[in-house]
Amino acid sequence: MDIAAMSMAFAQSNVSVQASLAVTKKAMDTSEVQMQGIVDMLQTAAPPSGHQLDIRA
Repeated sequence: MDIAAMSMAFAQSNVSVQASLAVTKKAMDTSEVQMQGIVDMLQTAAPPSGHQLDIRA
């Protein structure tokens, strides 16, 4: 394989890695926003009324 072909293959690989990282970062950001929404919702929920729900199997 000549140097030009190796350079092209490396560049294509680098672009693929960068795209994959960008998608992963976007997914992490989206998950973080969703989790913050859940935390906010739980913090504003009505306090427990003394009743407990046993969810053990």
